[in-house]
Amino acid sequence: MSRNAFFLEPVAPFRLDLTVWALRRRPDNAIDRWDGTAYRRVLALADGPVEVAVVQTGPPEAPRLRVTVRGAPLRSELKRAVTAALERLLGLRVDLTAFYRLASPDAELGPMVQRFRGMKPPRFLSVFEGVVNAIANQQVTVTVGIALLSRLSREHGPAVAGEDGLAHAFPRPEDLAPLLPETLRQLGFSRQKGRAMIELAQNSDEEYADLERLATVSDGEAVTSLCRLRGVGRWSAEYILLRTLGRIHVFPGDDVGARNNLQRWLQLTEPLDYAAVARTLARWHPYGGLIYFHLLLDRLAEAGHVHAKISQGL
Repeated sequence: MSRNAFFLEPVAPFRLDLTVWALRRRPDNAIDRWDGTAYRRVLALADGPVEVAVVQTGPPEAPRLRVTVRGAPLRSELKRAVTAALERLLGLRVDLTAFYRLASPDAELGPMVQRFRGMKPPRFLSVFEGVVNAIANQQVTVTVGIALLSRLSREHGPAVAGEDGLAHAFPRPEDLAPLLPETLRQLGFSRQKGRAMIELAQNSDEEYADLERLATVSDGEAVTSLCRLRGVGRWSAEYILLRTLGRIHVFPGDDVGARNNLQRWLQLTEPLDYAAVARTLARWHPYGGLIYFHLLLDRLAEAGHVHAKISQGL
């Protein structure tokens, strides 16, 4: 084994492919990359950027991941930082036993959960990354939003020589803070989105600490705090609660695509509004966010990106 490689053992069951697709959402995501075997991402760490490559070497029920690091010697501090990042990004320590127990006898939920058994709920690495993702994806398709974020990273994210050439991390606050809204407009962002992202990047360290402390407060408090930020409304705040803070009970009820996925899955004749989404999901509480991710995978499977495997039970 390479001196710059080590192994991680996620909580079973685990499937790297499904989890990465729940994280990356679209095939042209240049930040979270997947070639069918390896997941690659550049991490902007304190001592500089490194590229990590993750390959699953054990089956879903006894998962093992081989992690290779490029860009710096694999000392103990770097190994700890990479491990912490991957545990967050890929939900490696999340135990879904109770969710599988709920889904198993359910005639509607059970078959879908069985198809995507091993998916873990992914999370962005920071509230900053989560807010920028939310802003970028407002009022555009997911495909357009991911393309915008990929351009942003290629132009302004820290770079390292990766396996397939120069690769870029998600931009840090200090990478975006000096920019003008017009600079981001040239990448395809609206003036309002560019202003919101740059203003967020220019926040003080104390304000960033307040954002990261959202993990310790209630949903309502977190939504209220997030909605004080320029460009953040209820949809963005709930999106951040799920995809950044890991609140797997939160289904972003204003997400039109997710609502349509829910309606299609349950074969409902009437469109769903925010309140109807909450009523519909109440029987599966507290796992609305996990259903959100499974519905995303279902759509990606229809598009041919995800290959579901039929297991023999939950």
